[in-house]
Amino acid sequence: MPPTLRQQNDRIILEFISTDPPQHATEIIGSALSAGAAVVVLPVSWLAPNFFHLRTGVAGEMLQKFVNYGVKLAILGDVSAYSAASSALRDFIYESNRGEAIWFVADRHELEQRLG
Repeated sequence: MPPTLRQQNDRIILEFISTDPPQHATEIIGSALSAGAAVVVLPVSWLAPNFFHLRTGVAGEMLQKFVNYGVKLAILGDVSAYSAASSALRDFIYESNRGEAIWFVADRHELEQRLG
């Protein structure tokens, strides 16, 4: 299923809701920039388990690409099992959610609140 494009307030949001195999971060960013989207929403199910093991560097590499291209990223879904197993990840999620570039949101209601 292709991503959905919607506008909320003054932001264009590109949301990937499909269960299709995940795309590479640069493809997702390219799709967002082509569509004029300021925010990308990805389901947590698209992230490989090693994303949540910060030592692998997978999360840092991926998220840095979004920051470099100026595209905000919201990761939608429950990450509590991962964060419960790692205080470093829990701190990383907390700090990310304090900023404006990367958000971890548990559900659609929390996403809509963040989007304002």
